[in-house]
Amino acid sequence: MWSPPPPEANFSKDKTGSDINIHEEAKIENPGPLEEIHTKCKNVFPTCFEGARVMLTRGISNHFQISHTINMSSVTPSGYRFGATYVGTKQISPSEAYPILLGDIDPTGNLNATIVHQFQPRLSAKFGAQVQNSKFQVGQLTLNYKGNDYTASLTMANPDIINNSGVVVMHYLQAVTSRLSLGTELAYQRGPAVPGGEIALLSAAAKYSTDNYQVSGTLGVSGVHLCYYQKASKQLQIGVELEANNRIQESVASIGYQVDLPKSEVVFKGHIDSNWSVGAVLEKKLSPLPFTLAISGLMNHQKNNFRLGVGVLIG
Repeated sequence: MWSPPPPEANFSKDKTGSDINIHEEAKIENPGPLEEIHTKCKNVFPTCFEGARVMLTRGISNHFQISHTINMSSVTPSGYRFGATYVGTKQISPSEAYPILLGDIDPTGNLNATIVHQFQPRLSAKFGAQVQNSKFQVGQLTLNYKGNDYTASLTMANPDIINNSGVVVMHYLQAVTSRLSLGTELAYQRGPAVPGGEIALLSAAAKYSTDNYQVSGTLGVSGVHLCYYQKASKQLQIGVELEANNRIQESVASIGYQVDLPKSEVVFKGHIDSNWSVGAVLEKKLSPLPFTLAISGLMNHQKNNFRLGVGVLIG
């Protein structure tokens, strides 16, 4: 018995002439941790410094590197710091290997240390510690679990069983489509310094990404944080940030940009905000020498304050 042919699928030709289904949906991937939804925008803004800074880095082996830093400033603590970084042999990808141990210490014993390890493809952990004036000041542990289309995180900071204090933060970010991700944050703090003895805050987050731009935002009782990132060209990236804090009743809007000139080996970052603060950092590689020159400038027009910094990276 004759039967009608099945309906034809809607196909088109790709660049190679092969048939592809134009109705095939884009694959939904892991959106990453919620704490990094603003990272792409924030990386455009310069990190300004004041005074003089010299940093020497040297690779001891493929897995171990040390650094020597001398900082002279009237704003931040001056002096010498020794740093070390170790990257393990557990290869996750061509650019990732674990565990990672890094830290720096000054002659008085003030220490900053971080350990990052990926126990399995989906589970990773990060521990950070800070010792100041021979006292353990900060201790923070973060666990990340990556599903196929979501990331769940748990952070514990400064837990103290004796004083019954500490901070716990839970993050969850879900990829709804290939471009849109939605998430939430629950923060709980307990301690004698907290009004009422304890406090809990709930926030919502969202991120929309394309190949050339990204919009991200968080909304909660404490305030609003919005970011917009645009890749205008291969050389120019732009970021816009708006942060409103309900607790102190203050809002700040900032615009930043990054210019990359690969042929000249120059990277320039600049920003201006609603407080009339203007800052910029210029980095120039002095090839063929293993030197990188950094010049930083930050001016606050409201306070009539200007800070200049010059740094040299060797290695």
